[in-house]
Amino acid sequence: MLEKIAQVRLLVVGDVMLDRYWFGEVDRISPEAPVPVVKVERQEERLGGAANVARNAVSLGAVAALLSVVGDDDAGRSLARLLDEGMIDAGLHVDDDLATIVKLRVIGRQQQLLRIDFETPPSHEILLAKLADFERRVADADVVVLSDYGKGGLTHIAEMIRIAHAAAKPVLVDPKGDDWSRYAGATVITPNRAELKQVIGAWRSEEELADKARRLCGELGIEALLVTRSEEGMTLFADGETHHQAAQAREVFDVSGAGDTVIATLAVMVAAGADWAEAIRVANIAAGIVVGKLGTAVVTREEIANAI
Repeated sequence: MLEKIAQVRLLVVGDVMLDRYWFGEVDRISPEAPVPVVKVERQEERLGGAANVARNAVSLGAVAALLSVVGDDDAGRSLARLLDEGMIDAGLHVDDDLATIVKLRVIGRQQQLLRIDFETPPSHEILLAKLADFERRVADADVVVLSDYGKGGLTHIAEMIRIAHAAAKPVLVDPKGDDWSRYAGATVITPNRAELKQVIGAWRSEEELADKARRLCGELGIEALLVTRSEEGMTLFADGETHHQAAQAREVFDVSGAGDTVIATLAVMVAAGADWAEAIRVANIAAGIVVGKLGTAVVTREEIANAI
């Protein structure tokens, strides 16, 4: 099954961002305020958001295309360069009024001390152009991933799902917010535990969770719901069945970007022909590997094969 991933063509659409890291040493507290002073020694730039989903798919051996919106700025050009270096077929629509989303993290002694976000929503005209591009590209994809970070890049997500559904392409959605009606008709939605609670409320037992999850699947007309549950592992509800994977027994170093790894792995496994049980098993292994790495990271096919 892992070998078949090389034939998979993935189309990712969503909010992209540039993840910047400033690494340094901390050996004193500022005399100006009770905060640590970080002497920056190294800087890195990495793909974030939907771009990290595409990066994970390529790392697994699949072919990935990406549609998103960036600004006409240095951060947008850095994203384009990193996507090109990562062999990702990127269709980046440039919005002159948009500042490319940047997340700056300051790291001292392998601990995140501060994160600073820079962002503005894209214009409506640019989003319409992206929708037309999506309609052209979806025919060449085996599977579609819609990565919603709530930054405005997926305003037309309902129409995208309709187009992909009409083309008989499975659609996986990483959701945001508490209004999931716009995701109706998707194949799979992949919330984390907190995101799901926003929509269905709390649950007191596994039976209540399963009942609420299946009811939600019916209301939205989706085939499956995959819930990532931190130390409780992950659970997939599909076709009246429940598939659960316990969390991998390893030290958690950094959970940022783990959801990107999960949805990318699940998407390529489904497109490669895996059933739900096998797809979630491999996605869980990938999640267990990536949380042991610092920052937004990827998992390789070799790492998964060795773990299996």
